[in-house]
Amino acid sequence: MSFRLAAYAVCIEDGRVLLARHVPPKGETNWTLPGGRVEHAEDPFDAVIREVAEETGCDAVVERLLGVDSRVIPAAAARAGVEHQNVGIFYQVRITGGQLRPEPNGETAESVWTPIPDVACLRRSSLVDIGLALAQTLPATGHVAPVPEGGLIQH
Repeated sequence: MSFRLAAYAVCIEDGRVLLARHVPPKGETNWTLPGGRVEHAEDPFDAVIREVAEETGCDAVVERLLGVDSRVIPAAAARAGVEHQNVGIFYQVRITGGQLRPEPNGETAESVWTPIPDVACLRRSSLVDIGLALAQTLPATGHVAPVPEGGLIQH
């Protein structure tokens, strides 16, 4: 089984959420939250700020921990064809400066402020739904019920 620890930013402002359009080398493009892998010996708190800057061009501050999501993706649905566990740490983040731009030499083609009602119509990672559910419900345990999906992508 492969394993990944990642930190994700849930940036909500004026009824809009900041989404990043992920364009992988193989596969279809989809919308996701800014964020990504926590590097070896890196604090997830620092990782989410770094990832927002890399992927969007914006400066950010963490306002609060929203929660942690752990899911196992069956081999048949995983990108590498191997069972995979993803542990995502979700933070409420506020953008403090910078200007939205594509990720230089990366897989984020653009970042946009998206009205929350419009999110349901997008081809998106389930990470978006998890982050929004955590931000809207603020569960005391930091845990939301599993989001039904087939892998990490849903429509």
